[in-house]
Amino acid sequence: MTNYRIDNLQYANWSEKIFRQMREGGVDAVHVTIAYHENFRETVLNIEQWNRWFEQYPDLIFHGEWASDVAKARETGRTAIFFGFQNPSPIEDDIGLVAVLHKLGARFMQLSYNNQSLLATGCYEAEDPGITRMGKQVIKEMNRVGLVIDMSHSADRSTIEAADLSTRPITVTHANLHAWQPALRNKRDDVVRAVTQNGGMMGFSLYPHHLKDKSACTLTSFCEMIARAAEQFGAEHFGIGSDLCQDQPDSVVEWMRVGRWSKEIDYGEGSAAAPGFPPMPEWFRDNRDFGNIEAGLREIGFNAEETAGLMGNNWHRFFAENFTPE
Repeated sequence: MTNYRIDNLQYANWSEKIFRQMREGGVDAVHVTIAYHENFRETVLNIEQWNRWFEQYPDLIFHGEWASDVAKARETGRTAIFFGFQNPSPIEDDIGLVAVLHKLGARFMQLSYNNQSLLATGCYEAEDPGITRMGKQVIKEMNRVGLVIDMSHSADRSTIEAADLSTRPITVTHANLHAWQPALRNKRDDVVRAVTQNGGMMGFSLYPHHLKDKSACTLTSFCEMIARAAEQFGAEHFGIGSDLCQDQPDSVVEWMRVGRWSKEIDYGEGSAAAPGFPPMPEWFRDNRDFGNIEAGLREIGFNAEETAGLMGNNWHRFFAENFTPE
């Protein structure tokens, strides 16, 4: 059996350097964020930019659309790039755009970012009324076409309802256990249970604000959290979604958190003193460091099959089951 290495969430400042580091780290596939607050037309412009990168660096990356592309990436020594959105803004208020965007290569869409959306509630809102009327219809359509529901930034009730309403498994592509590090974005046990008991997947995040002790988090502590999650919910439901934001300027943090909805700076999980990207933990600086996580998982007691699953095989199985239309 092939052991794949998949990172199911990055938002780096893309460059040839980063694409080469993906190859050095043996990363077969990466789910990249191509929209935060962009509308449909702006998202198409981001797809055009990726198409140019695919033309410029054909020996390093190509557009991944199906699980078989992960195998193709391994066979050809490249990295398959899968598109996703951290907000439903690309579909605007038009359910018909769900199928259009899947055709253009989108494979993941969050039903909300940090705020209330037309579909669901974000984790920063004071109240969470759950999935909206439009949200219920969009979930059905996403299930039909094979666009995976991602609830990484959504509030608890909305996430649990999405898991229950969806006829296909959903994901939290990048977050950690709230019990380990009580960040707003990290997931409480009842939320993780709702996602996993319906066959869903969760990717563990290396973004320092989601880590215990932030940038000083140790590899052992991170792997202990993964072991706890595996023991509670089953190792087959987990993988990595690093949330790597490599080489991004601080202005990008502002776009992520503020978009066009506010005139004020929203510091999110940072602080007024440090609004930008915090330093990564020393054992995971970039794509070349995935081997450190693999070694840490083995050291903490995962066997070879479980480790391979966590490093990518679980995501590969999930892609195979959920990217195709019903």
